[in-house]
Amino acid sequence: MKHLKEFAPRLWRCGGSALLTVALAVPPAAAATGGITLEQAVLMARDSDPWLRGSEYRQRAIEAMGTAAGSLPDPMLSLGLANLPTDTFDFDQEPMTQFKVGVSQTFPRGDSRELQRQRLSVLGSSHPLQREDRRARVAVTVAHLWLEAWRAKETRRLIEQDRGLFEYLVDVAQSSYSSALGRTRQQDLVRAQLELTRLEDRLTQLQQHLDTSLFSLGEWLLPVMAAAGTDGEYPLPGDIDVVGQLPDIPLLQPQLYEHARSPTPQEVAALLAAHPAIVNLDRQIDASEIGVDLAEQKYRPQWSVNASYGYRDDDPVAGDRADFFSVGVAFDLPLFTGNRQDQEVRAAVAGAEAMRTEKALAIRKMLAAFQAQRARLLRLNERQVLYRSRLLREMQEQAEASLSAYTNDDGDFSEVVRSRIAELNARIEALDIDVDRLKAISQLNYFLAGSGAGKAGGGA
Repeated sequence: MKHLKEFAPRLWRCGGSALLTVALAVPPAAAATGGITLEQAVLMARDSDPWLRGSEYRQRAIEAMGTAAGSLPDPMLSLGLANLPTDTFDFDQEPMTQFKVGVSQTFPRGDSRELQRQRLSVLGSSHPLQREDRRARVAVTVAHLWLEAWRAKETRRLIEQDRGLFEYLVDVAQSSYSSALGRTRQQDLVRAQLELTRLEDRLTQLQQHLDTSLFSLGEWLLPVMAAAGTDGEYPLPGDIDVVGQLPDIPLLQPQLYEHARSPTPQEVAALLAAHPAIVNLDRQIDASEIGVDLAEQKYRPQWSVNASYGYRDDDPVAGDRADFFSVGVAFDLPLFTGNRQDQEVRAAVAGAEAMRTEKALAIRKMLAAFQAQRARLLRLNERQVLYRSRLLREMQEQAEASLSAYTNDDGDFSEVVRSRIAELNARIEALDIDVDRLKAISQLNYFLAGSGAGKAGGGA
């Protein structure tokens, strides 16, 4: 008992009120060389995303195709011999033998050229929206990976901070158990040693989680780190570290999270309609509707104009022969439309309706996900207030009371260990709430990406 009384003040100075302050303030992780903040990680991931560059090339390709689609087909030049006698193959034997040069020009059906150009223009205009949605998705993905790595690193720090306390407890228990005057039981010693071993196991698990998160984060960050390097060496995943405090990610449309009034589905759906992914579907619907008009052009004939010049040689007695000039018009006759034109129009109409259905499903899915994340955020806010205002303080008081009771020969050593573990778990749970809350905010801001500009991790 004497040993524990000697160590008790030191124990509490290391792990009592100071630790509570740590949990409440959520201090930054220790700075590391080459460490990356959340904002830096998001910017680096966006800059190095090859999908965005590929989208720009695809847009240029569609724009070039649109310019080409608005042009007339190339004219056709024809060269030939007409009415050549097969008995002699003599060019001047027969008066109708001639060398012909012709040119023809095809004119596409109705307004199909302009409609095809418009369709490709609409499809091209959808790519900036796709890139905006992609940047928002990358921000959420990278933010979640960064936060998971930060959670693992900060949790390890909290456990490392408390590990010394449990080592002291093991030493005290061992000394008390070995002393003739001590009242520590063998099971108390075993319990203290067991909890210390479990802490070591948790540290190993957290290191595994940290490594996994950093390796996943490296998928987004290593290319830009390699491009910025000066030594010509490609960085390794181990070169990445997360630093800084938990960022303050502001909510887009904060009025949606007021407890006084929940937004109606119609209000949320109106905001979701401005999301780049939904606006992109609007572009696809517009392109599908133009496709219907384009299919209807198949009912109109396709015209072609041709002209040719026929040169004739003089007759065998040097008589002059007149050359020939020909001009003509050709067009097809879309008479039997049941199995072709009608079906193409039906297909185009069905495709447009399918796109409208896809948009409705996308809004419905996004609305359900938003409502779920909103409810999750509100509950996390309540838990955050509960932990910061009451629970962490009460866990501290419980741990302090159990320690005081034991030092006054009125408590149980096992209760001291349990209370210390419970307090540590409470601080880790408070950290988890802070991280999960930011993850929920980043996801919610993604859903509202079209309603305003967010910060790093916010999905803008």
